[in-house]
Amino acid sequence: METTHQIIFENSNSMADISSDSVDLVVTSPPYPMIGMWDEMFSAQNRKIHEALNNHNGSRAFELMHRELDAVWNEVRRILKKGGFVCINIGDATRTLNGNFALYPNHSRIMTHMLRTGFTALPEILWRKQTNAPNKFMGSGMLPAGAYVTLEHEFILIFRKGGKREFKKNTEKTERRRSSYFWEERNVWFSDIWTDLKGISQNLSESKIRKRSAAFPFEVPYRLINMLSVKGDTVLDPFLGIGTTTFAAMAACRNSVGYELESGFRDLIFSGADKIVPYSDERISKRIASHLDFVKERFKAKGGFKHINNNYNFPVVTQQEKDLIFNELISVIRNDKNVIETTYSDSPQDKFCIDEKDCSEMQIANQISPQKKENISTQLRLLE
Repeated sequence: METTHQIIFENSNSMADISSDSVDLVVTSPPYPMIGMWDEMFSAQNRKIHEALNNHNGSRAFELMHRELDAVWNEVRRILKKGGFVCINIGDATRTLNGNFALYPNHSRIMTHMLRTGFTALPEILWRKQTNAPNKFMGSGMLPAGAYVTLEHEFILIFRKGGKREFKKNTEKTERRRSSYFWEERNVWFSDIWTDLKGISQNLSESKIRKRSAAFPFEVPYRLINMLSVKGDTVLDPFLGIGTTTFAAMAACRNSVGYELESGFRDLIFSGADKIVPYSDERISKRIASHLDFVKERFKAKGGFKHINNNYNFPVVTQQEKDLIFNELISVIRNDKNVIETTYSDSPQDKFCIDEKDCSEMQIANQISPQKKENISTQLRLLE
């Protein structure tokens, strides 16, 4: 299996290189309006934003910044397939202008525009972007009516274009089954609050590069891509930054397109791509190891399993997990300065496959056929 990843260093308010109805999923974290580190970028696109900030007119600057983002969301709707999803990681902003401290609700402004554009809003995710800084509380601290609640969360807004995606062809159904995730992963990923992720620095060390990035933890796009697309789909990030969404798409066996206005990020993106092979393999290993730990604990608590994965011969909770397979990333090749091709293995990783010769006649819950029992891996060995 192969995937292709294209990086386009242009403004994503016009994505003419992408055909209409051609993208399966959008995952992005845009510049946050009213966060000072992006004032220069927004002002460069509309001089009136600079004037509003200089005049301490926060509400006007806020609206004008979002109008710049609106142009991108309009393009997103054009290029997204029917049934495709848009995931926007965004945080609200707090700012003091002319002595007036206020919240600027970025998430609700984006939600309003997306609904007006015709998207269907789906339940959102909150994730804690915690800080342990001693001065994280805003205001006078212990004196009533002088302090403000500290923002330690961000939103992942989720939208769909049109109705539910359909998988009609046999090939589509097969790839969907191969793209499944573990039952216990589903229980965490599809929760509306993620508390197990940590934020990362938004500043880059290179002095020649504008010190800004809308970077989010690798796990955010990686989860969303696995949750809302299938292998071979195309994922778009119109605000690519240092390339996190592209790396996650590579690890998840999806194609990707990324737009980035700051060409100075080029070296960071491609140096990151050079490291994705071992990183992807490590992420697969952790997912499988975590599943085997889950198997041990669940067996102790509830007994045997009904189903066995056909590729690895380890127990799984549901029938939908039986064809799950992880495609190991083998190579990453840059064909030209802005296109990367990746190659994957189509075989399950041998180190995680259980030898059927060691199968044990362990009791399986809700009795299944003798033939099915023959395919059960050595649960006793796993549970030692």
